[in-house]
Amino acid sequence: MSKVGRPFKVEIIETLEQLEKSLKQARSASQSERLQMLVWLKRGEVHSREALATRAGRHCATITRWLKQYKTEGLAGLLVVKKAPGAVPKLRGAVLERLKARLAEPEGFNSYGAIAQWLEQTCQVSIKRDTLYQTVRYKLKAKLKVPRPRSLKQDPLKQAQFKKKLRSS
Repeated sequence: MSKVGRPFKVEIIETLEQLEKSLKQARSASQSERLQMLVWLKRGEVHSREALATRAGRHCATITRWLKQYKTEGLAGLLVVKKAPGAVPKLRGAVLERLKARLAEPEGFNSYGAIAQWLEQTCQVSIKRDTLYQTVRYKLKAKLKVPRPRSLKQDPLKQAQFKKKLRSS
């Protein structure tokens, strides 16, 4: 028994060659999926939404949404993959500039806990350690000013003699 519903008619404006070329040049998996769908339709390999959804491994509602997007916005609109905007960064503007300046100072910070404490005391900003680490390390491209570990058993007199001997040779 076949389903009775709206007829499945999709008019693909682009040529098969254009679609296949775009498919080869697709930058992301989502673009490839959508272009592959259009290629199958242009070749006449599928004749219903259900067959297209099964072949693409997507829900019928997703296929319907993609086809509606193609119909209203064209190929360029179909290939635009929107990203969620995300949260507004806690460290921005003047606070970020103050942190950047403080990190540039010779004494810097010894730990991310010290940075968080400094931010809370001076700027009244409370921030998680992971977020702080990502901002300092990757956004500001800064590193903590931590001296190399030194042995407590080192003799300063022997160090001075060694340095003197090193320079003379």
